[in-house]
Amino acid sequence: MRLTELLQADQAFISDGTILKNAVIEAALNINPRLLALLMQSPTIKSHFFTEVAGALVFDKVKFQDFVSNKAFLPDSYTAFKNRIGLTDGRDYLSQSRDVVLAWPYKDCVLEGGMTKEDKGRQEVFWNTTLAPDDITRLFEPKALTGWERWDAEAVAAGKPKPVGEVGADDNLLIKGNNLLALHSLKARYAGKIDCIYIDPPYNPPSNSNTFLYNNRFNHSSWLTFMKNRLEVAKQLLTRDGSMIVAIDENEFFYLGVMLQEVFPDHEVHCISVVHNPRGVQGTNFSYINEYALFVIPKAKKSIGGRVIDDEEVDWSNLRNWGTESERTDAKNCFYSVKVKDGAIVGFGEVLPDSEHPHQTVEHENGVFEVFPIDTKGIERKWRYARQSVDEVKSLLRAVWRKGHYEIELGKDFGMMRTVWQDSRYDANGYGSQLLREIVPGCDFTFPKSLWTVHDCIRAVVGQKKNAKVLDFFAGSGTTGHAVLELNKSDNGKRTFIMTEQLDYVETCTKQRIIEVVKRDKLDVRFVYAELAQSNATLATRIEAATDTATLQTVWADIQATGYLRPDVDAGRFDPDALAALPLGDAKRLLMDCLDANHLYVNLNSLGDADFDISNEDMRTTRAFYGIEP
Repeated sequence: MRLTELLQADQAFISDGTILKNAVIEAALNINPRLLALLMQSPTIKSHFFTEVAGALVFDKVKFQDFVSNKAFLPDSYTAFKNRIGLTDGRDYLSQSRDVVLAWPYKDCVLEGGMTKEDKGRQEVFWNTTLAPDDITRLFEPKALTGWERWDAEAVAAGKPKPVGEVGADDNLLIKGNNLLALHSLKARYAGKIDCIYIDPPYNPPSNSNTFLYNNRFNHSSWLTFMKNRLEVAKQLLTRDGSMIVAIDENEFFYLGVMLQEVFPDHEVHCISVVHNPRGVQGTNFSYINEYALFVIPKAKKSIGGRVIDDEEVDWSNLRNWGTESERTDAKNCFYSVKVKDGAIVGFGEVLPDSEHPHQTVEHENGVFEVFPIDTKGIERKWRYARQSVDEVKSLLRAVWRKGHYEIELGKDFGMMRTVWQDSRYDANGYGSQLLREIVPGCDFTFPKSLWTVHDCIRAVVGQKKNAKVLDFFAGSGTTGHAVLELNKSDNGKRTFIMTEQLDYVETCTKQRIIEVVKRDKLDVRFVYAELAQSNATLATRIEAATDTATLQTVWADIQATGYLRPDVDAGRFDPDALAALPLGDAKRLLMDCLDANHLYVNLNSLGDADFDISNEDMRTTRAFYGIEP
């Protein structure tokens, strides 16, 4: 390692060829000029431990101390805290923290979590943030995009996509590829622009039905690492007043709640219980009929819209004031007529001058009645809304004929959102699985959410924001995109969705669902589809598709030729003939583990590299997407 070489060049830091760790740490704490001069000889080390402030380089001695303290115990890049698990909460040392935080063995790592099929996992490297900063930086660089398609009503009718050209601000977007890398790519364009994030991540149940297969020897800890990496970058995409909704069940509920509070310290986390399976799932002691939606919203701010109330539940009351300070003289601009025709409210008159004293209900020859806020005793009172604001509540009013006159009543069809949602619309079988099969016959996606569960979650956050951007980076069958389209249908909104999905069904299920909804509902909707450009992911696909070890031996030769070998794999000690002695499944897993996880996709800065065979049209569209000049 370059740091070792630099330190060994100064006798003050070595003894018998061994680096004196304590001497290095002491020199760092004392800002020793000789040490700093050594460190600045390497551009990589300089960029990692020094920050430029107002033209001067500032040395991060705490970061350097952590690195040196743990390096001797770490021959590989698994965790800087192997001997001190959970040392920090991301900001402060735990001994200095007053908060309750989660600590797990791989908290300081990045887990890419790449898979293309729901039943295929792989053993992956946990990239440590302290020991592998260059690897992580390269991993998180924006990726090139290929396979661009534009779908609108015309393309849907023809069954053929159009060229994209440029992705507009009002275009919906669906990206196929690893969601962690897709999020870092989206950050270049959408940082601080997303109003609502809804995700339905893997639930990680302790059973054979678990689709979270990444390094599941660690189970909770690998799942937490996987989620933390994604939540941290997703947070950067939210607007200042944006909110996130995370669907989860009892398996990771408690862990996730604490982690959300840690990642979003300036937000409130609220737990909503949704009855999604009224038939129940039989357990040893309980039958589970519900799951949860955790709402992460800005602190001390009204972020959640009202709950829609069914007609039979609306509580009606008179629009006319009563009691103290309810008379006409208490608010003169609240004495005007409500106009009624054929039993419906059609408008409002102007405020009457003080000299005019009408009857409570006045009938005109054109069939219009004017109703004034006068009670049954003839006392002139006032409406509860001033003339300049009553138009806003017109939809909440009704006229009721009683004993020869009209009364005007106010009934709010919304109330404060409750924390338990129980409605037949939330049934994940009827409005999830069955609905999906009706829209996309043959789609075998398992456990889709009820369309209306997702719809109501999103509406709670952006119901009043008709131009909101909604992101789902666990798109699954595309329920979030469908829900956004349904919400727009109900109020003529222009909200747009951005979805990412890495599994292969994104083309046959997720994309096709949106196409079928646009076709069925005759929607004037445009969406763009693209894929993260594959690099050695093509080799992974070949490994998965191989039917014999001879094919795998050919793939091994190509892995070496392309340089896509993991840096810690010694190719010289690998015997390709040994593959033939292994069962096919074991041989595939062995080759998968040899692939460099940092090169699954093509980085943006390699867009023009001839080795990747990216078309000129895809290159033009990718540059336009990232705002890069041709």
